[in-house]
Amino acid sequence: MKKAKIAVLVSGGGTNLQALLDAQAAGLLPHGQIALVVSSNAGAYALTRAANANIPAKTLSPKLCGGQEAFEEALSCLLAEHEIDLIVLAGFLTILSANFTSRWPSRILNVHPSLIPSFCGAGMYGLKVHKAALSAGVKVTGATVHFVNEVLDGGRILLQKAVDVLPDDTPETLQRRVMEQAEWQLLPRAAEMVSEQIVKENGNA
Repeated sequence: MKKAKIAVLVSGGGTNLQALLDAQAAGLLPHGQIALVVSSNAGAYALTRAANANIPAKTLSPKLCGGQEAFEEALSCLLAEHEIDLIVLAGFLTILSANFTSRWPSRILNVHPSLIPSFCGAGMYGLKVHKAALSAGVKVTGATVHFVNEVLDGGRILLQKAVDVLPDDTPETLQRRVMEQAEWQLLPRAAEMVSEQIVKENGNA
């Protein structure tokens, strides 16, 4: 069986990348293979995680490439070079244009640390999401894996998982619990679901 090749796009520590790598090592990604890591930040620890797992990695960003258009062109060339079938955004802080996302319909996944449509959209990432949840006084939050389209956090939802908010939570403790109980579980499941679909569509099942 020819597996679906996955590119993981990152900007920071790469905990969601690690969850994917761990799932792959445990045999939980039977239809997918992490074949490339792309970081928008040359100092991202995610690059070390990629190196430790012997995954090819590259640093690309609009700033490094001289603008969004040049960045997306360079990214497209890199994805083609590695024969990528599926893109997973795992804490990737560069917004992809509608021109780019339209070329990958139902082939870009993103994990967001809330139950979309709550606490999402422009400016909502990282700890800001959890601060907003605590400020609103919600008793339940969670994470969402969705397809990426031209609307920020607006693509079709694939998986969601709820996580309780505790009375003494800080943004940091809530972030950790959402990652452990939701993000790290949902993202590998979603990557496998879409990889299996790609393998079937390619007639390799």
